[in-house]
This record gives sequence, C-alpha cells and structure tokens, in this order.
Amino acid sequence: MLRRILFLAALVSIAAPAAASNYSATLATPAKGRIVAREINWACAGDTCQGATQDSRPPVLCEALVKRAGKVEGFIVDGRAFTPAELDRCNGSAKAGGEKSVAGR
Repeated sequence: MLRRILFLAALVSIAAPAAASNYSATLATPAKGRIVAREINWACAGDTCQGATQDSRPPVLCEALVKRAGKVEGFIVDGRAFTPAELDRCNGSAKAGGEKSVAGR
C-alpha cells in the first residue's frame, strides 16, 4: 500500500506543470518599455525591470538582459538575489558600447 501511495505521489509531482519563476533586475541605466531577451519579456520602468518565465536558467536570462539593456546592478530570482560574483559573470556578457534594444521607445 505504501508503495502505491509513493508511486502516485511521484506521478503527480512529475505531471504537475512547472510554475513560472519571477525575475527582477535593477539596471545601471534606466530603460522604459518592454525588452525581449531570450524566453522572457521584461517590463521596464526607470531602473527596474520585471518578468516571469518557466525557464530555469537565471544566469542565461541575466546575460541576455545585459546584452539588451546594459549592466545590471541587481538580479533577483523568486526572492533570491544574485551574489556579487554572479552579477560580475552576468555583466561580463555586456558588449562594449552597450547594444540596447527596447521596444516601445
């Protein structure tokens, strides 16, 4: 009986859809409008951008945002802030000259 319950619990956890993670970024240079970077649509106002996606690769999403919006001063995933080392790696992907691509400008 216990095996059956454990098996059913495992099936339910596998079949459950993945919940979207919430992302927040603080930009070094303010942006306005929407930024599309990888699998996430960022809504930006001032120096803050918000977005959500089921993608589970925060470093990749941070790097994609940096390539579009420039350096980030803070990056939070579901309430957990990137460490200074993680931010350094993320900001290392920024191109010289800061290629910016913001929709709605």
